[in-house]
Amino acid sequence: MTPLNEMSAMPSRIVEWLSEREELSDIIFLTEFPPVRKAVPLKKVTVAVGIQSIVISDRFDLEQTGDDEYCRAAEITLRFSIHAPFSMGGAACHEAFADITDCLTFDSGLDIIESGCELIKADRDTEALVLGARAVVRTSLCPAQSGSIQFPSFIDKTLLCGSHIRNEDIHVSPSQKEFLDEPFVTGTYSGMGQGTRTIDIGFTPSLVIVFAGGLPSHTLSGSALFSYTGIALQGNGTNGLEITQNGFRIRNGASYAGGNCTPLLNEAGTGYSYIAVR
Repeated sequence: MTPLNEMSAMPSRIVEWLSEREELSDIIFLTEFPPVRKAVPLKKVTVAVGIQSIVISDRFDLEQTGDDEYCRAAEITLRFSIHAPFSMGGAACHEAFADITDCLTFDSGLDIIESGCELIKADRDTEALVLGARAVVRTSLCPAQSGSIQFPSFIDKTLLCGSHIRNEDIHVSPSQKEFLDEPFVTGTYSGMGQGTRTIDIGFTPSLVIVFAGGLPSHTLSGSALFSYTGIALQGNGTNGLEITQNGFRIRNGASYAGGNCTPLLNEAGTGYSYIAVR
């Protein structure tokens, strides 16, 4: 999952869970993202659930694991936008927040370490009073790679470990792993005689070297110079060789001569070898 999907999944699960609480049946729950349209004007208390921030940290926790193992710790600040119709007054916002935090604290298994709210504001668009509130949830995963750890409600292992896994300062990306496993490829092709030809190797190389087997890099015939070797970097190269998106392009014949040197990188019947660096 992408970071955006990981973060948006948790409020959706909380909304679903809160909506099933009998003691909260007089409140409408929805997510801040993706946004859900509210009734206008409001008839019931409506609460939008979102995430304000997520702080994930690394640690080695000897006390919890009995060993000096790697752990992940997270503090997730949930945001609640509590809307109450003008006719119900601001007390309805505070009562709803108190009921919500009681359910989350005593029934959900979440470790809520802090909660609070802001000043009530008026929203003329929905003809409602709005209370901004928050609850900070603390959770941990020790060790990070264990599949048997039971998380508190709504906490996703991917969410906790994802940033660590994606940190390319301490973990290699798929492309970096591919480079380490196979930093370069070699191959051969037989010249076919046409002026332009593309060799597909499945990736965009950073460096390509091509040469004709058993032949010198250059030959001279009278005043004409012919080249059987080419070298190219991305955006630059010798005459007759160019890097492409999935390989490289070779050129052959006088039509592509430059500086009195004619590239012969696809001469009919000639065998060529190449090395391509990722």
